[in-house]
Amino acid sequence: MTTAEALIAAADAHSAHNYHPLPVVIATADGAWMTDVEGRRYLDFLAGYSALNFGHGHPRLVAAAKAQLERVTLTSRAFHHDRFAAFCTELAELCGMEMVLPMNTGVEAVETAVKTARKWGYRVKGVPGEMAKVVVAGGNFHGRTTTVISFSTDPEARADFGPYTPGFEIVPYGDLTAMRAALTENTVAVLLEPIQGESGVIVPPAGYLPAVRELTRERNVLFVADEIQSGLGRTGRTFACEHEGVVPDVYVLGKALGGGVLPVSAVVSSADVLGVFRPGQHGSTFGGNPLACAVGLEVIAMLRTGEFQERAAELGELLHRRLAEIAGSGRVTAVRGRGLWAGVDVDPGVGSGRVVSERLMERGVLAKDTHGTTVRIAPPLVVEEDDLEWGIEQLWGVLSA
Repeated sequence: MTTAEALIAAADAHSAHNYHPLPVVIATADGAWMTDVEGRRYLDFLAGYSALNFGHGHPRLVAAAKAQLERVTLTSRAFHHDRFAAFCTELAELCGMEMVLPMNTGVEAVETAVKTARKWGYRVKGVPGEMAKVVVAGGNFHGRTTTVISFSTDPEARADFGPYTPGFEIVPYGDLTAMRAALTENTVAVLLEPIQGESGVIVPPAGYLPAVRELTRERNVLFVADEIQSGLGRTGRTFACEHEGVVPDVYVLGKALGGGVLPVSAVVSSADVLGVFRPGQHGSTFGGNPLACAVGLEVIAMLRTGEFQERAAELGELLHRRLAEIAGSGRVTAVRGRGLWAGVDVDPGVGSGRVVSERLMERGVLAKDTHGTTVRIAPPLVVEEDDLEWGIEQLWGVLSA
C-alpha cells in the first residue's frame, strides 16, 4: 500500500463520509500548483471553490499571518483589538458600504444576512412579527446549515435533515416574472448568487440582476448578493454584480476574504441595515479575530490595486475562448461562466463529471465535478498563462480520448 492509499484508508475509517474527494493526498502547495505525498505535482483548477483566489501560500498573505501570529490571535469580541477597526473600515470602503459584521465561514455570513434582513423587516419596514419572508432562487447553494438547506432545491442537501425552517419562497433563477409575483408586503429580502457556483457556474440572463435591483427598490425589499464564490476578483471585477452595474443592499462575503489561510466571512451593508443590531443579539467568538482581520486587511490591500481583477479578466478571455473551441467538438454540450470561472457540461457519452475529473487528475490537473456531468474550472488568479493553456490542453486530451 502506498503512502497515499494508507492515508486515504485511514481517513475512510475514521472520518464521516460527507465528502467524496478525488483519490489524491496533497502535502504541499505553492501558487497554482499542489504536490501530493508521493511527490507528484498537480495544477489546481479548483482553487478551494474560490477560497484560493490568490493562490497557495501567497507571500503577502503568509507574511501578514505570521506577523499577527506573534502578536495576538484571539481576544473574542469581549474586548477591542487593534486590527478590528481598520478591517471593518477598509472592507466597507472596498464595498462602497458603511458597516461590516464579521463572521468566519460563508454559511455563517449567510445565516447572519438572513437574521439581518428579518430584523430590518420587523424594525424598519414594519412587517408583522414572525411573518417575514425571504425570496431565494432554485438551484442555489448558500451553505449547509439547517436553515440554509431549508431553502435548497438539491435533494442531496435536504434529505433526512428536516423539519425545515419556514419563511422562504423559492423561484426559478433568472425568472423575473416569478420573482415579481413572489414579492409581498411581508418580503424582507431577495437573496441571490449573482452567478450560481455549485449549480455549475450559472450566469443569469442579461438584464436580470438590474431588473431585480429595481424591483426590490420599488417594493422596499433588501437585495442581498451572496458573493462568497463569485466575489473578490474571480469574475474579473471585485464583485460579479459589477458586470451589470448593480449595487445590492447587502454583500455576503467569504472564501477568498481569508486568502486561503483561514475562514473569514462578513456581511457588509449600510448603517440603516446593520444598525438594527444591539449588543447581545448576534455574535461569534472567532468572528473578527485579530488573525482574521490581519489577513483580511492584506486581501483588501491586494484587491485595491485592481491587478487580480485585471488578471482574471484577461486570463478569463483565454479560458473561455479555448473552452468555446472545445465546445465545438461535440464532446461538450455547454460552457458557461465569467472571468476565470467556468462550468463545462460534458456529453454523457464521454463520461460523467467525476470520470472526467479523475482522468484529469491522472494527467496532473485537479478539478471537481458537480451535478453529474458538469466540471468546474476555477484556477487561482495567479495561474501563469502557459500553465492555464496546458491545463486546458489536458481537458481536451481527456475529452478526445
